[in-house]
Amino acid sequence: MEPNYYIPVIHGEFQVNRAMPEETEEVMALLTEVAEWLQSRGSTQWEGILEGVDSHGTVDAIRRGDVFVFKQEAEIAGMVMLFRQPSSWDLQLWGDKASPQDQAVYLHRLAVRRAYAGRGLGQDILDWCSTGVQFPGKRMVRLDCVASVETLNAFYANSGYTCVGHPEGYTIYEKPIVIAE
Repeated sequence: MEPNYYIPVIHGEFQVNRAMPEETEEVMALLTEVAEWLQSRGSTQWEGILEGVDSHGTVDAIRRGDVFVFKQEAEIAGMVMLFRQPSSWDLQLWGDKASPQDQAVYLHRLAVRRAYAGRGLGQDILDWCSTGVQFPGKRMVRLDCVASVETLNAFYANSGYTCVGHPEGYTIYEKPIVIAE
């Protein structure tokens, strides 16, 4: 399923494209870099990546066209996964709200290369997910994060995402997609 529409440039300098299979190694390197940074700050988030466990199936997500990369020239500066069908993880957390027929895309693995951190790129990618891309029949962006990570929860809440629950130690959020006219 191709997007109905997507904005091809954000932050005035980052080209937006679907990740291509030949970019898989660079995407995985970005995820590893962020996981190492999180670990250096005492976080256990994304530790599976460092152990060789990719709970979100990045390689398959790239093949499906569910991974978007944000490039400055030839370098991937950031990425995000937008699943058009809920994963088993999403089904577990969202319960009855999630189904293959629902009107949501599920956001995972928003990541920014450390060299680009502090420039607002993460915020711009998050905003792009609800205003810069549209898929047929999808009207909502859903995401989750660890409930105990206050800064991340504040980031999503301050970005217009509404908290809709706290299943299993996580916080789940959703936000309507702004439909382009």
